[in-house]
Amino acid sequence: MPIGFHPSQLLILFLLALLFFGPKRLPEMGSAIGRTIKEFKKSVEGIGNSSSSKDEEEYVEPKPAPAPEKALNPASMSLDELEREIAARKAALAAKEAAQSEVKVAPESEKKEVTRDGKVS
Repeated sequence: MPIGFHPSQLLILFLLALLFFGPKRLPEMGSAIGRTIKEFKKSVEGIGNSSSSKDEEEYVEPKPAPAPEKALNPASMSLDELEREIAARKAALAAKEAAQSEVKVAPESEKKEVTRDGKVS
């Protein structure tokens, strides 16, 4: 269903506005409505332009994914080679985990207690 006004409906609206606001205030109101619509269009265009320029400025080329580790091909490896590869990968994993969680525990001889008074014993 199209939304619009028939010319006779527009004429009735104009006459009602003329009756309510009078011939002196009607041109002032028309220009005020026109300015409001103009400002609204400017602000809508400004929002569209500023968001697209921000997107262009903030876009950063993604870093390529690191190359995957060499894949094991157990069918072509001997048992000794497989065991060495497994041991090497376990050692690398343990070193990586140790580097991520560097929690140092003091030896028993260096541990000290703190009393409620804040004194170290």
